[in-house]
Amino acid sequence: MELQQENITLVKKVCEIYEKLSKFETLKHCNEIDNLYNELVDTCLLHSSINIAALPENIQELRSKLIRLCGEVETQLEVHFSMILGSLKNPLHHLNIFPNHSNHLKLTRVEYNLLNQHYSTTTQAPKQLAFVGSGPLPLTSILLASYHLKETTFHNYDIDLSANSMASPLVASDDDLSKRMFFHTTDIVDVTDELKDYDVIFLVALVGMDVDEKVKVIQRLAKFMAPGAIVMLRSAHGTRAFLYPVVDPYVLQGLDILTIFHPDDHGRNDDVINSVVISRKYLKP
Repeated sequence: MELQQENITLVKKVCEIYEKLSKFETLKHCNEIDNLYNELVDTCLLHSSINIAALPENIQELRSKLIRLCGEVETQLEVHFSMILGSLKNPLHHLNIFPNHSNHLKLTRVEYNLLNQHYSTTTQAPKQLAFVGSGPLPLTSILLASYHLKETTFHNYDIDLSANSMASPLVASDDDLSKRMFFHTTDIVDVTDELKDYDVIFLVALVGMDVDEKVKVIQRLAKFMAPGAIVMLRSAHGTRAFLYPVVDPYVLQGLDILTIFHPDDHGRNDDVINSVVISRKYLKP
């Protein structure tokens, strides 16, 4: 009974924050929005036994709307700091001004370690990597390229031209990354033969905001990517599913699931939020 009451209190808190966020005409970065979002994240990081899938329909609808609001808050946060970084002489020397920088460092390290466990060509790192949903501040791509995959070429895909217009100049002044990082403005579901060139494809949590959108993207990747290539998907688990969409394994048709990593299952009490699902396209249908 006590656990149930804790869950009710948590859901009530999430609903209250949603109501406050939904009243803003714009979610451009400001202290009030930032504080509300941080409060929501802190609430969703609390240990809970809540079963998101068992929540009533009205809460599920609110959760879907909240995920979209969170996506817009994150995008506007990236826009704000990408503009600041873009005004500096050496943007990549100042990435730590971004509020979520430490979270990205930790998550990127987790993702690299997981990738390292499963990448089939053990003698060398992936040659070509696609990052889908790179956004105006492609921090994960930059961190992976700078610290972990130092020989890999990165192809960042985003549907938003303005996002790429802000992101591309951030690496232009870097002698190394300017030669290894490229930006493509297109919907990933319109990309076909190029997908065969990539050894690894990253799909961020906010590409495909509901199940149908997510399935469409994943099926497209599975159809055109090279056999044996790896897909890394960001997902969510437990109360973190109020922040990001959940990738259910049943939608990964044509892909062999290698690992599903949940930070809360590994006793992590830091600010790593996302789960990671790693799969590989079958060598044969």
